[in-house]
Amino acid sequence: MSKHDEARRAFLVSVAAGAVAGAGLAPEALAQTHEQHAAAITPTPVPAPVHVHAAGHGAFLNDDDAVTVAAIAERLMPGAAGKPGARDADVLNYIDLALAGAYADLQDFYRRGLVQLDAYCRVAHGAPFVKLDAARQDEVIAALESGKATGFTWPSAQAFFNTVRTHTMEGMFADPIYGGNRDFAGWRLVGFPGAQPLFTPEDMQKGQAYIGAPIIGLQAQAKS
Repeated sequence: MSKHDEARRAFLVSVAAGAVAGAGLAPEALAQTHEQHAAAITPTPVPAPVHVHAAGHGAFLNDDDAVTVAAIAERLMPGAAGKPGARDADVLNYIDLALAGAYADLQDFYRRGLVQLDAYCRVAHGAPFVKLDAARQDEVIAALESGKATGFTWPSAQAFFNTVRTHTMEGMFADPIYGGNRDFAGWRLVGFPGAQPLFTPEDMQKGQAYIGAPIIGLQAQAKS
């Protein structure tokens, strides 16, 4: 993993660790770290994590859009040996389910954003986002973040970047019942064991990683 990847991971993990430890079972706790989702909607819990892309099309995203979203998320939260990234945590599944449900009002936002993204990539780099190497994908992401990517009307380049980054963090660190954070990959990364029944409010606010307790999610709590 490059130093650039390490720096990006360190930033996102540091932000997520505070949000998850504070009250981070629900995606809106992470969404509120960005102005794009100041009024975020809490996703309706599904009975269990459902991995919708195994057989092709997902709940909302078509195959081409799904590949692009997965590629963006992985550059935002790249995996490395012993360190899960967006693909490991199945962030794509989280985003897809959210767009088919609680974030349905953002469907057109994603459609238009992805079209504009690939149009910009073709002009600037001669290929769609998924065909670019990691270095050029990072250049594109930097251009989105700074608002320098041309050809965007609605959503703006920065709004699209902020929204996808927010959703990537949600998919990494929200409770797995929402479809991401597969096998508690994100929680393991920041040392968060879930909402343990015996934890006090003070325990939930501690900044250091918890040790010695099994990870518990909303699904297990519901069964108990």
